[in-house]
Amino acid sequence: MFHKEGAKIILIATIFVAALILVADHFIALTWLRMTIQIIGLIFLILILQFFRNPKRVTPNDDNHVIAPVDGKVVVIEEVFEPEYFNDKRLQVSIFMSPINVHVTRYAVNGKINFSKYHPGKYLVAWHPKASTENERTTVVIENQNFGEILYRQIAGALARRIVNYAKEGTMVKQGTDAGFIKFGSRVDLFLPLGTKINVSLNQTVKGGETVVAEK
Repeated sequence: MFHKEGAKIILIATIFVAALILVADHFIALTWLRMTIQIIGLIFLILILQFFRNPKRVTPNDDNHVIAPVDGKVVVIEEVFEPEYFNDKRLQVSIFMSPINVHVTRYAVNGKINFSKYHPGKYLVAWHPKASTENERTTVVIENQNFGEILYRQIAGALARRIVNYAKEGTMVKQGTDAGFIKFGSRVDLFLPLGTKINVSLNQTVKGGETVVAEK
């Protein structure tokens, strides 16, 4: 299964690779060169397909749990000052996604969307300390009955050029369902209330929609 955000790119890539294979087959006499070009084309298509894959996940729907919103590696767990919405201290958990990770963003908790805002910006590498305040990003706040308000931020990386955010203020969302997509490398930051029990550790690999990041 592929994410709907990749439909256009997958179609264009498929047409391009098919045309490349046909042209190479008809106009390149050297077998090794023809085969090399065709194999490179197929590898390119496979990479596009794997990037936009959207595997089904079994979400442990539980208002006492915060689940990972994305696949990737935990790169930050620390107490920070969150200046955009809360203007106070929060526990930040950041997950970095490489180009080979699934890039679907999923809602970490059940609740109501209280805030959703897009910020244009730079394309620093996603692990750069200033990426969360200077890169292209979206900020979303969900109000959950057990945790109160939880903020997550989709952050574009050096290769990303578009963030897709489905969160709309005032709507109710379900834990583990599709919240958006980040194209070609990125990071997601979670900002949780102080005192929240963190269930992951630095450099741990997590699965979006399945791994329990934190609990009450």
